Amino acid sequence: MVSGIPRTVAEELDAADPLAAFRDRFVSADPELIYLDGNSLGRLPTATPAVLRNVVEDGWGAGLVRSWQGWIDWGAQLGDRIAAHVLGAAPGEVVISDSTSVNLYKLAVAALDAAPGRGTVLMDAEDFPTNRYIVQGLAEQRGLRLVRLPSDLDGGLDLDALRSALDDDVALVVLSLVSYRSGALLDMAQVNDLVHAAGARVLWDVSHAAGAVPVDLAGTGAELAVGCTYKYLNGGPGSPAFLYVRRDLQSRLRQPVWGWFGQREQFEMGPDYDPVPTIERFLVSTPPLVSLAAIDPALDLVEEAGLARIRAKGLRLGRLADDLADAWLAPLGFRPASPAPERRGSHLSLYHPDAWRVCQALAADAKVVCDYRVPDRLRIGLSPLTTRFTDVWDALARTRDLVADGAYASRPAGLTRVT
Repeated sequence: MVSGIPRTVAEELDAADPLAAFRDRFVSADPELIYLDGNSLGRLPTATPAVLRNVVEDGWGAGLVRSWQGWIDWGAQLGDRIAAHVLGAAPGEVVISDSTSVNLYKLAVAALDAAPGRGTVLMDAEDFPTNRYIVQGLAEQRGLRLVRLPSDLDGGLDLDALRSALDDDVALVVLSLVSYRSGALLDMAQVNDLVHAAGARVLWDVSHAAGAVPVDLAGTGAELAVGCTYKYLNGGPGSPAFLYVRRDLQSRLRQPVWGWFGQREQFEMGPDYDPVPTIERFLVSTPPLVSLAAIDPALDLVEEAGLARIRAKGLRLGRLADDLADAWLAPLGFRPASPAPERRGSHLSLYHPDAWRVCQALAADAKVVCDYRVPDRLRIGLSPLTTRFTDVWDALARTRDLVADGAYASRPAGLTRVT
């Protein structure tokens, strides 16, 4: 027992965990490795390689171009599954398409074009870099006023700051539901109500929420959203993203990248662009089929587990991590850099002045994989389908021991290409 938290507590939680069996349905190449970075890249489902072999060998190898008869609607079919089981949206409101960044650009342009006479865009000053850069670029190109909403590095966006910035010149607000750095979770319904009352629209990035936190796009009145499939949805590195457009807006918004997958009567090869009135108008071109196929078996697991149970376990994992960090790591120079579990997604951050060195040493010397985010944050991802309570206990114990003996201090201070 250490500080009143024996390992048997974690063992008992694992024994009572209704989702425990899901871990065996993911590849674990090194049983000693503790993987706490599923918020960046989810583990590989054991069913995925066979699905990909089928697409490559039977679909591509044997079926050749004829396989497109079955492939061509996969983006919409998988989108409907994400809508129903992950996002709280209706059929025909979500489609798999491009990357999160490209989708955010497409929907941001569509929203701005639909708001003539309004010249202000709001964004979270601490949002994910790509989101900020895209908004900055659009503001510069269009001569818009860009307002960077003040945001606490650890606590997230202050809704009073949003409220005070809203006026009748605001066209669009771009926000992440869960902060990429601290995990801070926004109240989607409250934000939507504030922004819509000002006559503006919100474009949500739900990348760090999808598959970990129940999202209710329809129930909260959301109009536009984007997100990725390779974090808690376990679709694989670079797997295609998704976008959501509320049904009543689909025929009224026109995205800027006009491609043949959004064209009415696609194979008539018409001379002029005439988009379909449905969610497919936000498609552009031929999707990456192999990557798209990997989303299917990954969604099977999320659907079977259910977001309510996934979130419930995520909260329990988070409380255990917080308790252990307070007991073991706070005396070693760490402090919480995230809200409490109920007010964050499924990852947390810890401040330490040498967090980058600690992160490197954990991976190299202690077989604990998490990641680092500037400034001085050790980010810990708790993926409910694959993370055990004993993983959390062991990882924080290894962190405590490594930092206590100073073994991390010899690691280089300079950042590598990937952190």
